[in-house]
Amino acid sequence: MPLRFLTAGESHGPSLTTILDGIPAGLPLTPDIINKELARRQQGYGSGGRMKIEKDTVQILGGVMGGETTGAPIALLVQNDDHVKWKGKAIEPMTAPRPGHADLTGAVKYGYKDLRPALERASARETTMRVAAGAICKHFLVQFGIIVGGYVASIGEVSADCGDMPYTDRFIRAEESDVRCPVESSAEAMRAEIEKTIHGKNTLGGVLEIIALNLPVGLG
Repeated sequence: MPLRFLTAGESHGPSLTTILDGIPAGLPLTPDIINKELARRQQGYGSGGRMKIEKDTVQILGGVMGGETTGAPIALLVQNDDHVKWKGKAIEPMTAPRPGHADLTGAVKYGYKDLRPALERASARETTMRVAAGAICKHFLVQFGIIVGGYVASIGEVSADCGDMPYTDRFIRAEESDVRCPVESSAEAMRAEIEKTIHGKNTLGGVLEIIALNLPVGLG
């Protein structure tokens, strides 16, 4: 059965949800396994203020019984703490699309007069549920000895040269870095690059390297 997932919910709505379909029965699964990955998502140098508001923990609503998956679709929910500040308030319509966002695209595609429905879905907050679903998939692969890891290879003009450092060491060092860079000298330069960009009210690009180890030949 192919893996499928669907997310729902708005950035400032009461909650976010996802349904993950295709995980077989018998996989040990607890909220802590997912919460660990949700906590990792909220780390990072230069993160926005929303990360300080939310303390994400998952509720498993279906597809798991007695600490194991049943083979049925897995339903997950994460509450939005920031919803309390918006609940019941009259919110001004947003009519000016922001550069680099999905506001204008959403207005053209769906005919929105108020751009908020577009920005509420095309939000970094929505990735919470992608991480939750991905945490289950990552945990499933571990059962077969497959390790998926990653690190930041560059931010802006700053690049990290990992040389012949083993991938497992890169993963470990990235976990210890607030910019997820395994080379500390490069990480320091990345922090400076981020600070300069924040003060200049600009944005930065970068490169992530994602590696899967121990994949069997012919998979996929």
